[in-house]
Amino acid sequence: MTAQAHPAITGRCYCGKMRFEAQTLPSIVSYCHCSDCRRVTGAPVAAFAAFDHETLQFTPAPGPPVSHHPGVTRWFCKECGSPLAAQFDYLPGQTYVPLGLIDQAAELPPTLHSHAQSQLPWLHISDDLAQLSGSARASLQAKKP
Repeated sequence: MTAQAHPAITGRCYCGKMRFEAQTLPSIVSYCHCSDCRRVTGAPVAAFAAFDHETLQFTPAPGPPVSHHPGVTRWFCKECGSPLAAQFDYLPGQTYVPLGLIDQAAELPPTLHSHAQSQLPWLHISDDLAQLSGSARASLQAKKP
């Protein structure tokens, strides 16, 4: 999937107070099996869409970020607690939005699994996607718009 002109990608948090819009498709959509992403989403596997941070607009502007791990910055809705976005120092210029917040999620299938070695042993996702160890940063950087 490449970033290109496209009808706006839109979404919102659980309570609807925070909304966002991007004028381009995400540069990549990925599953993440790391324990950090599982904890932040509360799900056995997370899925995120990466946008060039210049193309992603939140309304209203998100409040101050939270960082519990060096190099990882996250934003949450102050009202409902939904995870809104994350940025990673090793992936400059990209902002990752949880796929479950995106209105067009059905049109944005993931293209790879990152941190596949951390997948929970009882979780079985049947697909042919690349199963990358670690952060998959080389693949994610290569997909930058």
